[in-house]
Amino acid sequence: MSGLEVIKTGPQVVLEDLGRPGLASIGVSRSGAADFASYLLGGRLVGHSFDRELGHGLAGGFAEGGPGPAALEVLLGGLVARAHGDLTIALTGAPTGPTIDGRRIDEDAPVRMHDGEVLSLGVPEQGLRTYVSVRGGFDVEPVLGSRSRDTLSGIGPVVEPGTFLPVGQTNSEPQPFVDHVTLAPPTGDLVDLEVLPGPRGDWLDDLGKLASTYWTASLRSNRVGLRLTGPALKRRPDRVGVELPSEGAVRGTIQVPHGGEPVIFLADHPVTGGYPAVGVLTRDSVNRAAQIRPGQEVKLRFVTKDTTGGTVSP
Repeated sequence: MSGLEVIKTGPQVVLEDLGRPGLASIGVSRSGAADFASYLLGGRLVGHSFDRELGHGLAGGFAEGGPGPAALEVLLGGLVARAHGDLTIALTGAPTGPTIDGRRIDEDAPVRMHDGEVLSLGVPEQGLRTYVSVRGGFDVEPVLGSRSRDTLSGIGPVVEPGTFLPVGQTNSEPQPFVDHVTLAPPTGDLVDLEVLPGPRGDWLDDLGKLASTYWTASLRSNRVGLRLTGPALKRRPDRVGVELPSEGAVRGTIQVPHGGEPVIFLADHPVTGGYPAVGVLTRDSVNRAAQIRPGQEVKLRFVTKDTTGGTVSP
């Protein structure tokens, strides 16, 4: 059986696909790849096709044919894995200086990996998450229609040293030529995130401070949310001590807890939130947020329209 045997995982390795859209009513968020753009690029590089274009699907169900092929999402590199059988792989997202049997390989390109060869990922100098896509996808048992690992709810498969990930069947057609525009690599500098106004912006004494402040990404950030540190945002006097009933939330929602430091919901966010939702990131900004490292500076900028295709469904 062809597949990839995990030898080392580094800080975190999870299987992700397009997630579980449409299950918020039973308390299950979409989950899926934190950086959809890098995941989709990797899939296309190894010959997968998707039912809809990137610009339209993320606000709805996206792939009408299912959750899409599962790929590995690797946090801060460190993955070491051995091929069983010949595989076609692609690495996208945060650049890690990957090697196969010590031989440097290209990123953002399809690469052939032969039986017994060992793939090793270094630590990225910028960016946070790298995607390892394989032709055929990793064929593990789906949970609620997806192979994604939801770290908040504990749904989905666990990847650890010793895990064997079988690869799904591929058709006999030759791998198609992929004509693509490579994504800009994640930056290690100040990250600009576009924000659409949220329904509870009037709860803050000065909403403009959300955009005028230079925030810092917190070490407490994870797949659930990107936590920002900086000067506390204050509520309007008539909102101090007032509790807001829980409301539905989507990926990219910016909530301001009582402490006044914003939290941006990412892939494994809860389906509801009880703090004021003062904004929501545009789709492209959600992908950029997923690549922000702790300690990096973040600037939020309000826009009136998302020209990149809408927000991501819960």
